[in-house]
Formats: sequence, C-alpha cells, structure tokens
Amino acid sequence: MILIYFSLWIIFNGRVTFEILAAGILISLLLDAFVKKFLKINFTWTDLIKFLKILPEVLIYVIVLLIEIFKANLAITKLVLAPKISVEPCLVKFKSKLKTHAARVALANSITLTPGTITVELKDNEFLVHALNRDIAEGLQGSLFERLLKRMERRINA
Repeated sequence: MILIYFSLWIIFNGRVTFEILAAGILISLLLDAFVKKFLKINFTWTDLIKFLKILPEVLIYVIVLLIEIFKANLAITKLVLAPKISVEPCLVKFKSKLKTHAARVALANSITLTPGTITVELKDNEFLVHALNRDIAEGLQGSLFERLLKRMERRINA
C-alpha cells in the first residue's frame, strides 16, 4: 500500500522535486502505519487484485450514482418550486438481498446521497429510509443501486 500512497502523492502533486519525493515517502510510511494500527486495515496484493477485478463495475456504479443524484436534484427542485407543495414524507422499510456488510453500507450511503431520501437505520439487511414522497420511496427495493452492488458481490466472490 505504501507504493500506492506514494504514487497518489506524486500524481496529485503534479511535479517531481527532491522535497516532494522525500515528503511523499515520509507521508506514505506514516499513512500506512496509521491505517494498519488505528484503522486495523491491512491491504494485501489479493485485495488489490480483487478490487481491480471489479473496477469497471465500481466506475459504472459511480456514474449511475451521479446520474441518479442529478435526476433526484431535478425532481426535488420541481417539488420545491411547485406552486403547491405536495410533500408526503414517509418512512419505508425494505430488505436487501445484498450479502456483504460493505455492499449494504454502500447502498445506504447511496440512498442518503440521493436528494429526497435519507437512510435512517440499517440493521442486518433491513433498511429504514425516510423519503419526501411516496413516489421516491417506491423505487428503493430492488433499485438499480442494489442490482449493481449485487453484481459486484458476485464478481468479487467468483
């Protein structure tokens, strides 16, 4: 991971000088030690290979998320600017078929990032989501987010 941190350091700095290289090495070593000691995360080459395996799906997911955020922003703007505000807030409970905790957390965060919805609770595979309208709430279970995350789960375990 030190090499990845150092590579990112060089890329983000945009230029290479002795000072930048020295600082990058030091910061990469410190960041690696911090991540291993305090966050208890120890990446291996196997983890990197698994991530690279699903990288196309991750990029597709990010693009879909950005598109959905944009569409939800338009819908919420239309709702707010309407002459008569017709907001019917509701709480929706649904179960997900996602197997991993990481995928369920990604789904919960994606729902929260999308305007008009907030994930209130995630317990095991059950979500409690607050939505501004029933129309918004209807598409939560079996959403495109969930299908894409399910595909990533299958691919990473294959």
